[in-house]
Amino acid sequence: MSIRAAILTVSDKGSRGEREDRSGAEIRAFLADLQAEIMTYAVVPDERETIAARLSDWRNQGNIDLVFTTGGTGLGPRDVTPEATLSVVERLVPGLPELMRAAGFQHTPLAYLSRGVAGIAGRMLVINLPGSPKAVRESLAAIQPVLPHALEILRGAVTEHSQSWGEGSPFGRGLE
Repeated sequence: MSIRAAILTVSDKGSRGEREDRSGAEIRAFLADLQAEIMTYAVVPDERETIAARLSDWRNQGNIDLVFTTGGTGLGPRDVTPEATLSVVERLVPGLPELMRAAGFQHTPLAYLSRGVAGIAGRMLVINLPGSPKAVRESLAAIQPVLPHALEILRGAVTEHSQSWGEGSPFGRGLE
């Protein structure tokens, strides 16, 4: 399955060219490992309307399967990426951010301060990642095992779930 992806970095300093986008580079490397095609990439300021407009544009293009955002998921007053995402998605996928926060907790309890969300906008999966490169790497590693299957389901390629989620699976024992 080929994955058509987009990366949206949310950073006031990055959008002004004052900071290198190291988190976006981490996402790019992850997508390369998945042999995904990066359809588009943008750096925008921490402005709710700007973030939502970019996500809406990408949804309306209809050629993107997966969007990773990075930045703007913390507790700061300008951290509005989750709110912008929620204004665009129709359905939430709460398990992905739960998985990312739980994995991040293995490295720091501060992972639970991330307010990132994940959801479906049209046929596009949007996943908010934290802003730090280290947290991006940890979050992507956490969701990597389930991401291809999630995208297959979203595309309608999977209608029945395999019973092979048992021993030897990266997910442990399945539901017997």
